[in-house]
Amino acid sequence: MNPASKTSKIGLRKATEAKATGDDADSGSGYLDGQLLVAMPVMEDERFARSVIYLCAHSSEGAMGIIVNRPAGSIDFPELLVQLQIIPEADQIKLPENAESMKVLKGGPVETGRGFVLHSSDFFLEDATLPIDDDICLTATLDILKAIASGKGPRHALLALGYAGWAPGQLESEIQENGWLHCPADSDLVFGTDAEDKYSRALRKIGIDPGTLSNAAGHA
Repeated sequence: MNPASKTSKIGLRKATEAKATGDDADSGSGYLDGQLLVAMPVMEDERFARSVIYLCAHSSEGAMGIIVNRPAGSIDFPELLVQLQIIPEADQIKLPENAESMKVLKGGPVETGRGFVLHSSDFFLEDATLPIDDDICLTATLDILKAIASGKGPRHALLALGYAGWAPGQLESEIQENGWLHCPADSDLVFGTDAEDKYSRALRKIGIDPGTLSNAAGHA
């Protein structure tokens, strides 16, 4: 992947626009938005080794996804709210339970200073929220963090710093080269708190024993 490329960023914008307008994704062309990408053991790029990625947008113009199984080190969500001046430091102890326990993940190598919230579909902001499937949406504005902090946010959510992006045709090539498996997503896996176990869970969902994997299969 070439996360810094101009084409990847253009692909992200156009793929997201296509998803929002219903172009390509509903055309039966085999696009994978709303599915999980699961890295094959032969994945050579260390940034994506053993990664599970939820694809938010995929079209002829590119693809964009969020890694859902890579914690962002010691970054704490309540402390992040303070840093962003969403709440005063004294209010950390007053946060609702889902805000206190919300996970902060490394969503990918592109725009790592920007936050993206994957969340359940019970929350929606006009002109800000992108519905991906019936259960999962994406919002990338501070308003959703404010809503979560006040107890008015979605029931399930995770905050990802950065995203994974592909230029037109790039993801398809990587799948053909046996870099990725893919399968339908489910909310329990995407929003589960067991980040370290999501890779093996995703493989089991596909019906594969991790010990039997080789570079012989390219899709589920």
